[in-house]
Amino acid sequence: MSNHDNQDIAALAKGGRTNFLGFVLRLGGTAPFLFIAGRFYGVEALGRYASALVIVELIGQIAVLGQRRGLAQRLTEDSRHETHVVADALMLTLLLSLGAAGLLYLFPAPMFPSGQYNEWDRLLPLVLVANALTDIALAALAYRYNVVATVRARSLVEPWVQTLSAIGFLFILPEAGLALSLILAKLAAMVTAFWPLVRTYGLPRQWYPHPLRIGRLALLSMPLAGADLVEWGTRKLDIALLGFFTSPTAVGVYYAAQQVASLPQKLKTSFEPILGPVITRNLREGNHAAIAAQVNQVGFWIIAAQAGIALALAIPGEGVMGLVGPQFVGGTGALAFLLLAEVVAATAVVSEAALVYVARLKNLWLSLATIALQAGLTVGGIMLVRELALGDKFAAAAAAGALMLALAFASLAKGWLLGRIMKAPVNPFRWPLVWAVAPATLVGWAVVTFLPEWAELLFGIPAILFTYGYVIWHKGFGPEDRVLFRKNVGGSPAASETDATQEGKQ
Repeated sequence: MSNHDNQDIAALAKGGRTNFLGFVLRLGGTAPFLFIAGRFYGVEALGRYASALVIVELIGQIAVLGQRRGLAQRLTEDSRHETHVVADALMLTLLLSLGAAGLLYLFPAPMFPSGQYNEWDRLLPLVLVANALTDIALAALAYRYNVVATVRARSLVEPWVQTLSAIGFLFILPEAGLALSLILAKLAAMVTAFWPLVRTYGLPRQWYPHPLRIGRLALLSMPLAGADLVEWGTRKLDIALLGFFTSPTAVGVYYAAQQVASLPQKLKTSFEPILGPVITRNLREGNHAAIAAQVNQVGFWIIAAQAGIALALAIPGEGVMGLVGPQFVGGTGALAFLLLAEVVAATAVVSEAALVYVARLKNLWLSLATIALQAGLTVGGIMLVRELALGDKFAAAAAAGALMLALAFASLAKGWLLGRIMKAPVNPFRWPLVWAVAPATLVGWAVVTFLPEWAELLFGIPAILFTYGYVIWHKGFGPEDRVLFRKNVGGSPAASETDATQEGKQ
């Protein structure tokens, strides 16, 4: 492996380490919010909040227009000053997000299909603007290999501001607490992201917005926007369909399960900001073998971490869901399927990180096929549950199972496509993962069989993680994998950051 490739792996490993810390911090902030929302605001209020948030996030995805990943390529290829490229991206996002937010404020019905909302709830579209601008700012910082900013904004400031605000609004405006706490959290994250952005890139001097240039940027971003929208849709379609076919209570239970399951998803998305710049540089140099190797390496890291977390949260799932509230225990089956879905989706996500640059339209068609498959499986599963009169908790589990199967298809298809284009195998899975899962599952079975619920959570989760981690470290991790846990291997990450910064300025 060349020194440049070693530096890439070192940079990816540094990003992974930093974002693992972000995962832990986000877990610490999100778990209390779910507890407060479930216990004090109630399952129906949480369901209405989740339904409104789906629409806000959907429109927000359109407003970003694929620039979270596309910005790295433009910064690599555009001959203009980097500050002007970032300014164009921010201007396009601001225009689209402000227009969309204004329409949602004037016509709030899509956010609240039940018709139950107040004037504070109508302010939720502000989330759309703040979140979209934050995404662009963090993508620009990631191009300079600054992932600490992402951890600070998304994993520290955002979840903790939301949690603390939700507690405060319980005593001031309980009817608007969920909406206002989210708005404050997104605004705080935006400020936290823009401060290092200005310090890193500076202000866009002698820059002015031009309609033709901004319009051309929008057209170039369309294929990526479609892929991002479909990828996001696979994670939200289940909530939308459950809201259509079942009750707000079922949506609230499923949303809580999804929030728990989305925590390991952050590990997957943690590598995206760093993987993008590394891939675009290797594409420019024609180093396809390195791209395949990096996708496999990062994919294995993600699968290994997510499998352990999935076991630790799914086996004592009743206790985990019971923390949110007794009425949420019915979402245990959905939680297990959702956690497994995150594991099987890893290959699709890391493969797509390269496909969006080398086969945008083919990747988009595969994404559309994935969401169509998910829609068919979800509706079929819910209708079967209704026919058998099994209840809402089985409908939630059916929706989660449909997501898992659809994401498994996406991983197989996108991994195969990328391997064919790179002319190198793309398959992050390794058999030692099975050797680690088996004893961890046995420990989990003993935990839920012989320990009371409080002990399952206090002692069982660490025991499962320790067993899994010990086996995967000794049987699954080779020297190239342990780079993730070392400060300096194959060239310091700091050096990699300096190189990347200098390249970006050329």
